[in-house]
Amino acid sequence: MNQIVEVNGLTKTYADAAVVKNISFSLEEGKIYGLLGRNGAGKTTLMNMLTARLFPTSGEIKIFGEAPYENRAVLSQICFIKESQKYPDQFQFADLLDICSATFPNWDQPFANSLLNDFKLPMKRKIKKLSRGMLSSAGIIIGLASRAPLTIFDEPYLGLDAVARNIFYDRLLEDYSKQPRTIILSTHLIDEVSKILEHVLVISDGNLIINDEADAIRGKAFTVVGPALKVDIFTEGKELLKREKIGGYVSTTILGELSPEERLQAEDLGLELAPVSLQQLIIHLTSAKEDNKEAKAQ
Repeated sequence: MNQIVEVNGLTKTYADAAVVKNISFSLEEGKIYGLLGRNGAGKTTLMNMLTARLFPTSGEIKIFGEAPYENRAVLSQICFIKESQKYPDQFQFADLLDICSATFPNWDQPFANSLLNDFKLPMKRKIKKLSRGMLSSAGIIIGLASRAPLTIFDEPYLGLDAVARNIFYDRLLEDYSKQPRTIILSTHLIDEVSKILEHVLVISDGNLIINDEADAIRGKAFTVVGPALKVDIFTEGKELLKREKIGGYVSTTILGELSPEERLQAEDLGLELAPVSLQQLIIHLTSAKEDNKEAKAQ
C-alpha cells in the first residue's frame, strides 16, 4: 500500500520540556488507525503538527509525499476534527456546510444530508445555540462527509450518548467500505473503537511505545487468577504488568502470548486465564511506563 504519512524523528519542545520525543512512523492509504494514550501524552500535539497547526522543533513530516506547511494542495486533502472544534457563533449549520462544500474537494452533500437526518441536527439553528452534543455531531458530519483522503478525529464525541456514538461508528464503517481512506481516531473510549481499528499507535510521555497491527496486539496480554503460590510458579520468568493480592489469591497481568503448553500448565494448576482488552493493555503499559519514570526521578 502507498504511504500517505511519513514521520521521521519528530520532536516538539516547549522551553525545556519535550512533548513529542523523536517519533517515527508511517501511515498507509486506506486504513483506520487508532492514536491512543493518556491525557497529556502528546497525541494532540502530534496531530497539530501533522495538520500544520504547529511547527516541529526537529524532524520531518511528509503528507502525500510533501511537507504540509503552507501547502494548500496537501491541506485541502486533510480534515481534522478537534475535541473543542470552534465555529463562528452567528453561522447557521447550513452556512457551515456551504463553506465545507467549497473547502473539501471530495465533499459529498447527499451523504451530509443523510447524516444530518441520522443525528437530527437543525439546519437553521445558529452555532452558538447548539448543545455540546450537537456540536460534536456537527464535527462528525463534517469529518465523514468531507471524504478527505486523510481524516483525523480527536475525541470527536464529547456530549454524545451511546446511541449517537454507535451511529457514528456504523456510518464510518459503512462509508469507509464504499470510500476507503485513511482515518485516525484519537479517543479514550478505546474498548468502543477497538473492533474497528486496523492499526494502533500508542503514545506515552511523548514516546511512541506501540506501533502495530490491531490483530497482532489483541491477545498480547492475559490476566492469571488463582492461589498466590501457584500464580507465582506460573508467572516466573514472564513479564508482569500488574500484580494484585486479595487474601490468599493473586491476580497478575502478563505481557506476552501464551503457548498451548503454558495454557495446559495453567489448567493443571487450576488457574483462571482471561484476555486483557486493548484498553486495559494500554492502561497497564502506560501506567508501568509512568511508574518507571517516577522511580528513576526519585
